[in-house]
Amino acid sequence: MQSRSGSMLYLAGRALGVLFIALALTGTALAQQKNPIKIGFSMALTGALAGAGKGALIAMEIWRDDVNKKGGLLGRPVEFVYYDDATQPAKVPAIYSKLLDVDKVDLVVSSYGTNEIAPAMPIVMRKKLVFPSLFGLAVNDEFKYNRYFQIMPAGPDPKLDWSRGFFQLALEQKPRPQTVAIVAADAEFALNAAAGAHRNAVGMDLKIVYNKTYPPATTDFTPIVRAIQATNPDIVFIASYPPDSVGMVKAANEVGLKAKMFGGSMVGLQFAAIQKNLGPLLNGIVNYDFWVPEATLNFPGVKEFLAKYQEAAKGKGVDPYGHYLPPFAYAYLEILGQSVEATKGMDQAKLAAYMHKTTFSTVVGKVKFGKNGEWEKSRMLQVQFRDVQPDNLEQFAGPGKRVVIYPKEWKSGELVYPYKK
Repeated sequence: MQSRSGSMLYLAGRALGVLFIALALTGTALAQQKNPIKIGFSMALTGALAGAGKGALIAMEIWRDDVNKKGGLLGRPVEFVYYDDATQPAKVPAIYSKLLDVDKVDLVVSSYGTNEIAPAMPIVMRKKLVFPSLFGLAVNDEFKYNRYFQIMPAGPDPKLDWSRGFFQLALEQKPRPQTVAIVAADAEFALNAAAGAHRNAVGMDLKIVYNKTYPPATTDFTPIVRAIQATNPDIVFIASYPPDSVGMVKAANEVGLKAKMFGGSMVGLQFAAIQKNLGPLLNGIVNYDFWVPEATLNFPGVKEFLAKYQEAAKGKGVDPYGHYLPPFAYAYLEILGQSVEATKGMDQAKLAAYMHKTTFSTVVGKVKFGKNGEWEKSRMLQVQFRDVQPDNLEQFAGPGKRVVIYPKEWKSGELVYPYKK
C-alpha cells in the first residue's frame, strides 16, 4: 500500500505532466498562429507587360501591409511568395508547381493577363484551389472551373459583354451605322475580344467589311489602317496590346481614318505614359476601361488607396496614377482576405462557397460573382477621350479627359459622334 506522502507525490506528478502537455499544446497553437499565411503567384516583372505587372505588385504589397498592420489574417501575418513570369506563358506552369510543391504556399492568386492566367489553370485545378484572377478575358470559358474568380468586371458572358457597350453606343446614333471593321492581334486576349465583337456585330445586323488579325511582332500599322480605310467602315473595332495600340492610333491619324467611331479594345490607352505620348491624337476615341477618376466612380476607399499607390510608385517606372490595374489588384486580395476571415480558415471548398454567395465591398465598388466566376453583372466602361492637350501628364490625374459614356448608371457624359481626326 502506498503511503499518504507517496500518493500525494504521484498525484502531483500527474498534475505536472498534464500541465506540461497543456503548455506544450498551447505553445504549438501559438507558434502556428505566428506562422505566416503564404500567398503565392507569378507576376510579369519583365517583358512586355512589366510596367503593368510592377504596378499590380505595388498595389498587392499595399494590401499586405494594410492587413498586417491590423494583425494579419486569422491572427497570422501575410507573406508573399512570387516569381517573375517575364510575360512568357510557357514559364507559368513551372512557377505554380514550385509554389505548391516546394514553397508550400497556403493560397494562390493569378498573374496579370489572359495569356499568363490560362497556363496556371491546370495546376490550380489539379490541387482544387481557389483561384482569384487578375484581368483574364474569358479564361474560364474553356475550363469551367467552379473555384475560379475574376476581378475584371467583364460580366457573365465576358466575350460578348466586353464589347457590347461599344456596339450599343454605335447603334444609338443617327443615321444608324451599317458596317464595321474588326482587327486584332493574333494572341489569346485579342482573339477573344475580337470573337465577342464579331458576335455582337452579327447580332446587331452590322455588315463586317474587314475582319483580320496581325502578327504580334507587327511594328508598322499604316498598311493595316489603309486596308481598313479602303473598306470604308462606319465603325472600327481594334483589339490590341499597348505597343500596337500606340501604332494604331498614330496610323489612324496619319491616314486620316474617316470612321464614325474608332477604338473598342485597345490595351494601353489606360496608362498615363501612353496618354501623354499620344496627347491630342486620342481625342474622340472610344475605348474600354474599368475605373477612371470621374465622380460617378468614387467608391469608398479608392481615393485613399490611390494616394498610397501614387506615393509608393514614385521612381519605380510604373504608371504614376494607377487608375487601371492597381485598384483591382488590391481588390482581388481584399476579396480573398475577407473570405479567409469569414470562413475562419483556408479550406478551399468553404472559401469557394463563400465567394460564390457573397457580395463583397472593395475599393472598386461592390463585387458579386456569377456561377462561372465572372462578375454577375457587367460593369464594362466605355470612355471617350476629350480635350486632351499635348505633352501634359497632369491632365489625366483628374476628371474630364476620359468621360464615361456607358453604361448609363456610371455615365459622366454623352458620346460625341462621329469620331474625327
